[in-house]
Amino acid sequence: MTTQSTPDADVIVVGAGPGGSAAAYYLARRGLDVLLLEKTAFPREKVCGDGLTPRSVAQLLKMGIDTSPEAGWTRNRGLRVVADETVLELDWPALQSFPDYGLTRTREDFDDLLAERAVEAGASLRTGVQVTAPEFDAAGRVCGVTGKHEGEPVRYRAPLVIAADGVSGRLALSLGIKRNPDRPMGVAVRQYYKSPAKHADEYLESWLALRTAERPEELQPGYGWIFGLGDGRVNVGLGVLNSSVGYGKTNYRSLLRDWLAGTPEAWGLREESAADGPPRGAALPMGFNRVPHYSRGLMLVGDSGGMVNPFNGEGIAYALESADIAADTAAEALRQPTAPRREAVLRRYPERMTGHLGSYYRMGEVFVRLIGHPAVMAACTRYGLRSPALMRIVLKLLANLTDSPGGDLADRVVNGLRVATPELGRRA
Repeated sequence: MTTQSTPDADVIVVGAGPGGSAAAYYLARRGLDVLLLEKTAFPREKVCGDGLTPRSVAQLLKMGIDTSPEAGWTRNRGLRVVADETVLELDWPALQSFPDYGLTRTREDFDDLLAERAVEAGASLRTGVQVTAPEFDAAGRVCGVTGKHEGEPVRYRAPLVIAADGVSGRLALSLGIKRNPDRPMGVAVRQYYKSPAKHADEYLESWLALRTAERPEELQPGYGWIFGLGDGRVNVGLGVLNSSVGYGKTNYRSLLRDWLAGTPEAWGLREESAADGPPRGAALPMGFNRVPHYSRGLMLVGDSGGMVNPFNGEGIAYALESADIAADTAAEALRQPTAPRREAVLRRYPERMTGHLGSYYRMGEVFVRLIGHPAVMAACTRYGLRSPALMRIVLKLLANLTDSPGGDLADRVVNGLRVATPELGRRA
């Protein structure tokens, strides 16, 4: 194959979504020469709920991003939980570790903003590059990638590659790192609607009981959301987990339409108010469902490593956090004077991710299995929502928002559960 010569980099990052752009940003801030490759051009759309919890906001602030309304962000104060006739509004907790507000913003703007932040830090961004495979050295270690740019073959070389190529995990699969089908997986569909009544809602809205007008007595699989974008639109969607009997057997787009047909007419969540094209779907790789997160010169961050939160489907916070940890590990490794010492540091990355999220994701795996049973889900919504105090603890658990050490009683309960839960990842 004829190849195009390109400058070497210290690290190649494949994929300029949140995880890839954050990794490139943190690497560049640490003084490394970073090449960030993205297959599309910005701005570009991604299937997402567009809602960010305070955990995500904390990572944006760490990257120096202005999250004010004047900078184009829409803030929310908490989560509204809806289950049939029961409605409970829960404000985000006041914590030392996280801000007390969430955000919404479309991925078209969001991803572009993070990529620009990486470039400002010193990373080199190349768009329109379709990476097709890793390149290996004589020892079988990843030493770069090959792909195409404007139809022409290209080749980029670096001593370390970070895969942020999303749920497909093409680079990971090239090393034989496959998705574990026993770990949680979800699928989600979303649609934008013009909704003057809901677009400026102060709360992210989560529906735990989905019902349709045709069969109101039957609890449908999955959960729904309505997130106001502050610009006249809302992001509305639903997700179904692989523990549900409806997973893979449900027409998700039809279910979305039928569920919304039962919402108030004044909200405008009908087909005639749909905006920005038809409903779109995406997979949600959860709970470390692809490991190990490092092998032979390739590190996995975000969705490529199955890092979506099994409790609430949030992926952006964990993509950003894993990017930070990966960049810190990579920078330390590349400072080492010999190849064996570099490799020893890189092999600590999976251990660091396990220590960071392993026990929490193990709890999430158990949670996913439980709520996959309609009777369990119905009991949780029927009885749990009657206790605001209990639901405040549940909110901290679902959104992974606690102060540690210290904190209030809810923090101590959630953190105690984490300590008592075996770490997921040790048994990969």
